Amino acid sequence: MSDRAPQPVERRLPTEESRQLVALVRDIASKEIAPRAAEEEEAGVFPRDVFTLLSEAGLLGLPYDSAHGGGDQPYEVYLQVLEELAAARLTVGLGVSVHSLACHALAGYGTEEQRAAHLPGMLSGGLLGAYCLSEPASGSDAASLRTRAVRDGDDWVITGTKAWITHGGVADFCTVLARTGVEGPRGITAFLVPSDAEGLNAALPEKKMGMKGSPTAQLNFDGVRVGDDRRLGEEGQGFAIALSALDSGRLGIAACAVGLAQAALDEAVGYATGRRQFGRPIADFQGLRFMLADMATQIEAGRALYLEAARLRDAGQPFSRQAAMAKLFCTDAAMRVTTDAVQVLGGYGYTLDFPVERLMREAKVLQIVEGTNQIQRMVIARHLAGPETR
Repeated sequence: MSDRAPQPVERRLPTEESRQLVALVRDIASKEIAPRAAEEEEAGVFPRDVFTLLSEAGLLGLPYDSAHGGGDQPYEVYLQVLEELAAARLTVGLGVSVHSLACHALAGYGTEEQRAAHLPGMLSGGLLGAYCLSEPASGSDAASLRTRAVRDGDDWVITGTKAWITHGGVADFCTVLARTGVEGPRGITAFLVPSDAEGLNAALPEKKMGMKGSPTAQLNFDGVRVGDDRRLGEEGQGFAIALSALDSGRLGIAACAVGLAQAALDEAVGYATGRRQFGRPIADFQGLRFMLADMATQIEAGRALYLEAARLRDAGQPFSRQAAMAKLFCTDAAMRVTTDAVQVLGGYGYTLDFPVERLMREAKVLQIVEGTNQIQRMVIARHLAGPETR
């Protein structure tokens, strides 16, 4: 095969500190994450030690306030770190994105006392989070969730089941959305629940076609009791908090998708420049050259789209429409690019000897998580044409 090593992505980063940060991430990714990825994904091994390492390196709380253990980094930088991690192993990149999502409600809506008590452990103390919104009968229609929290003196008692929970069974804390009032979005409240709370149990992990190293499981809340000091925001504010978190989380998924696609392109270029047929490298044939060019163009377009949305967020401007566009485009592009990478490798691409078949299987879930791409189209259309008429 080719001796041509993939070149690092050329990044426009705002500060010398951010350039050093990305260099650190690349070093960790190349030495601690990528070499284990294929074997551990095939065996379904969750790399908890990697998340501990990332926490120790200050990489689990990058977009949050340094006063509570965060990294004070703009989203423009944080997302490029996610991209680098996802290129090495999606289980890690997406896991960091989900952890950041789980921290959002406390960081943005908690009281100063709540943040001081819990954020340091979440951002730099080795804890790992899960985000509990979806339920068995409540996916895209998240406002119809049935998990209920009932007030009992100074406590809340939570009962119900959450589904499709990344880090289910291995997380240390959960941000949980539960119904405390009327039906619909106005009756939902957010809570911070420790994973060792009595009555909280994880089902067996789902058996998935990809991302086997990232546990996804139902969480059952059987009369889980938490104090009112673990309620985040006001009663009935939970759905607005969830939507705010998802806008940012969708940018994380977009960045992960671009990283995954970049890894697939690097594999395809390396193979095409080394594989010889008819007396020359297959990269000399126009059909493959054009395929590689299209793959690279989709990746660059996706990267530009998520970074533009991130810069709007960093500037304090509305970015919901751009976040939906980035999630939609980048994840669809990842599916196309990884599928084309398998085609470039031919029969070898369909074997476990090369990573592109795994990357293609992993790309599919990115079109589903944190709002399916059909939901993203609905979000974008509402910004263009207003709400649907009933």
